[in-house]
Amino acid sequence: MLKILLRISHFLANYTSAFIIAVAIITFFFPHIFDWVRGTTQTVILGVIMLTMGLTLSTEDFRILFRRPLDILIGAAAQFIIMPGIAYTLVHVFHLSAPLAIGILLVGCCPGGVSSNIMSYLCHGDVAFSVGMTCASTLLAPVMTPFLMKLTAGQIVAVDAVGMFLNILIVTIIPVAIGCTLNYFYSSRPSFPTLQKLMPGVSVTCLAFIVGGVISTVHDDLVSRGFLLFIWTFAVVFCHNSLGYLLGWFAGRLAHFNVAKKRTISIEVGMQNAGLATVLAGNFFAAQPLAVLPCAISCVWHSISGTLLAGIYLWWDHRHGVVDPVDAGK
Repeated sequence: MLKILLRISHFLANYTSAFIIAVAIITFFFPHIFDWVRGTTQTVILGVIMLTMGLTLSTEDFRILFRRPLDILIGAAAQFIIMPGIAYTLVHVFHLSAPLAIGILLVGCCPGGVSSNIMSYLCHGDVAFSVGMTCASTLLAPVMTPFLMKLTAGQIVAVDAVGMFLNILIVTIIPVAIGCTLNYFYSSRPSFPTLQKLMPGVSVTCLAFIVGGVISTVHDDLVSRGFLLFIWTFAVVFCHNSLGYLLGWFAGRLAHFNVAKKRTISIEVGMQNAGLATVLAGNFFAAQPLAVLPCAISCVWHSISGTLLAGIYLWWDHRHGVVDPVDAGK
């Protein structure tokens, strides 16, 4: 039974995008499947995702924050300046309605996505730097996300910054801390590595639940307002994500990073924790149900685009005969 679960986890980790897209399509035609993913349940599911992240982090991962403070500072600054800035610009360029504006701003103000570490590994990026950036942005999220939402969305809607701070603290920092603590005390046990190998499958499944719950929530609006609403929202998400990758890479170039670190900061900046954005949209902006739509599309698209970008970086290496991007120069 355990071998089957490990195979399923490996499969889901390798085909995350396809699985989430399949769940989204099925939910669209059978919207009541995920009616149960609402409110507290949705928050708990995201907490489980963050717990799986904590279970894979060791004390060595957090030491990176102190060993490479300048790299992490540059990465965190890029994360919380570029993505909110792009989101704010797109809101005005596309003349988005309040709900869609709130959604894309939430995505922009959230920390980096959990799966960005995997993408950095796949494209021969600087994995230690990637883990450090994810840790830093996640730790800063309870303060930075409410602050940035107040700054960028305060004129559109009332933002409960204190409530958001407490919610992010409960749903991200505490589960990550519990996971790290378990890792610290039980990592030497023979069964613990097996548990860690199951975590990617658990994380992907939970993310699929969140996406399914969002599709279920906005189903009637999507049907009534048609295909145009989806395309319009996807166009905004696509621009936000793509510009994040591009400007993240240029931030690395400006900081004179080597090739591996430029790839990493590009992926870390472009890929957001859209699952957290989805939960925050449901908890704090329930009066604007369409606010979750950009978050849900981002959940799916960031996984797809991250995989595609990692593939492009690998294609570039193959084409130019590069074996190790760390040694490829600046």
